[in-house]
Amino acid sequence: MSIFLTFAKVIKPFNRKDYDNKKKKPEELRENKLLNRACREVAGFSEQLARFERNISVLGRSRKTFENYSRHVAAIALHFDCLPTELEPDQIQDYLYLLQKQHNTPSQSYFKHTVYGLRFLLKSEGLTYDYLHLPSISKEKKIPVVLSKQEVWSMLTHAPLLKHRVLIGLLYGCGLRCMEVRSVRLRDLDFDRKMLHVVQGKGGKDRLVPLSEHLIRGLRSYIQAEKPTDYLFGGQPVGRGGGDFDSRYSQKGVQWAVKETAKRAGIRKSVSVHTLRHSFATHLLEDGMDILTLQKLLGHAHIETTMEYLHIAQCANLKPFSPLDTLFEQCAPKRK
Repeated sequence: MSIFLTFAKVIKPFNRKDYDNKKKKPEELRENKLLNRACREVAGFSEQLARFERNISVLGRSRKTFENYSRHVAAIALHFDCLPTELEPDQIQDYLYLLQKQHNTPSQSYFKHTVYGLRFLLKSEGLTYDYLHLPSISKEKKIPVVLSKQEVWSMLTHAPLLKHRVLIGLLYGCGLRCMEVRSVRLRDLDFDRKMLHVVQGKGGKDRLVPLSEHLIRGLRSYIQAEKPTDYLFGGQPVGRGGGDFDSRYSQKGVQWAVKETAKRAGIRKSVSVHTLRHSFATHLLEDGMDILTLQKLLGHAHIETTMEYLHIAQCANLKPFSPLDTLFEQCAPKRK
């Protein structure tokens, strides 16, 4: 019987309140204080922040994007004691230079959110932003975390709820990003053709990915039990207890489900939502899929991005080995 059709024994039932009501990290508290201080001390910032939030919401960006951008915009407002939209280009360039001096090795993401946040703010206010360029910083090359097939199986069998089991099945079985799995609608599922239509993935591109028979059985059971009407994974309706900008399953909810399931499965690796996408790509290469087909399934614009998985995959014809193995095989005296 498919693991998607059986409920795992629930040791500790999922309680969203337990997750939402956790104490905030110190850095999150500092960020909130930064925004509140900017609203108090900088004339007009509160109104500008409200417009900024509205514009980001209308354009379909996530709540996390707004939070990331707004804290950097608030830091600039406090530094100059005026609205960021009132600054001259030279002042902003000086500020970026100052950041570089204060932090010996500032991260790429820190500068990215500062520059992108400013660009988005200026654009939403109808101002020019062409002069804002991301400083050239060498990006750290990290090998992505990949699960073994046994570890993925363990996650599927340890998921406490059918909803979480199907969620993990989609993330791994279709190689979806967090935003993509949250955005799956019932109309995107084609059980007859065994395909999922990923609508407006990263970069605004649509793509089709195959659905496993095992996953289809789980999806049918989940739909019959939960009776979703639009989004496959619904969240808290708008206006009830906060949540995201819409009624989809929240980003934090997806992240919690994956991390909690990995913990239940006893996996010691640092598992994130994207770990399942990395595992999808690596396992398909190891199973013999060609790199161009994989590129299409992942929705990568550039083949170079997909080729990074060749360094991880343990393919039969590409599996790395030590030259000592062949040296001994060819040169060592044969034992009689």
